[in-house]
Amino acid sequence: MATTAVAAPVAQVVRCESKDMQRVFCPMDTRKGVQLVRQLSESACIRETSWGVEGQAVWVSENCRAEFARRIEPGKAVRRAVRCESRGRVEVCPVQLRGAPVRLLRQQSVLPCREGRSWGYGRNEIWVSRGCQGLFEVGAEDGSGFVQTPRKVVCESKGEQRRECGVSVVRRVTLVEQLSSATCREGETWGWDAYGIWVDDGCRAEFSVD
Repeated sequence: MATTAVAAPVAQVVRCESKDMQRVFCPMDTRKGVQLVRQLSESACIRETSWGVEGQAVWVSENCRAEFARRIEPGKAVRRAVRCESRGRVEVCPVQLRGAPVRLLRQQSVLPCREGRSWGYGRNEIWVSRGCQGLFEVGAEDGSGFVQTPRKVVCESKGEQRRECGVSVVRRVTLVEQLSSATCREGETWGWDAYGIWVDDGCRAEFSVD
């Protein structure tokens, strides 16, 4: 059950606290974006998982307690990416995560990359297996999550065969540009789920992933 916090008037820095796993909304000026400036809880504060923005408020849940501020002058967004490749067996790629999340940025193999089945990550490593070769994005260590800009992915059905292009999807996938003479029609010759995009019957296109 969600609860709504009654907070003081909007301030430059806003403290928002979730207790007993409840979701709490704290009013603040969100027009130019919001950034987490200090985590106060032992529970991780991860964007779109245990904190986020909705309307003119920031919300927290799952016992996240933190201070948030308006993003006045956002810096240039830079993705932290790690390449990890399996040649058929399990391969482990060491990386300093320090609690940061990992998602599949782009599958680079013909064989599918599917989280929990052919790739995953641990405390300070990313692992791949079953021929999965991919480029993986490491989120921010401060719990603010991943770079919030859409990712472009080209997925191609060759020889009219079905092809799966692994990429971690949070919200949606949209077709940006059809590259084939064969029609790309959502639900018929292309589609998506949380693990990636699929194309079939000669559809080749560039997609935007959020």
